[in-house]
Amino acid sequence: MHNQEPVQEKDLSWADVVFVMEEEQRQELAERFPKQYLQKRILSLEIPDVYQYQQPELIQLLRRRMEEHKPLL
Repeated sequence: MHNQEPVQEKDLSWADVVFVMEEEQRQELAERFPKQYLQKRILSLEIPDVYQYQQPELIQLLRRRMEEHKPLL
């Protein structure tokens, strides 16, 4: 995962819904935290890891994908 701090069990326990950028990240969470994975909604935004931090195209894509997921929340 490309996070400064890796996801921990307490993070999943706290969250109602978890968003990941790519499907591989969802699979990693399933492997690392099988119990929490089954109890949480973990949604992939399907955004490939090709963008730079704060890249305008990434921000636009994130906003669009989050807007698409609003009805699911």
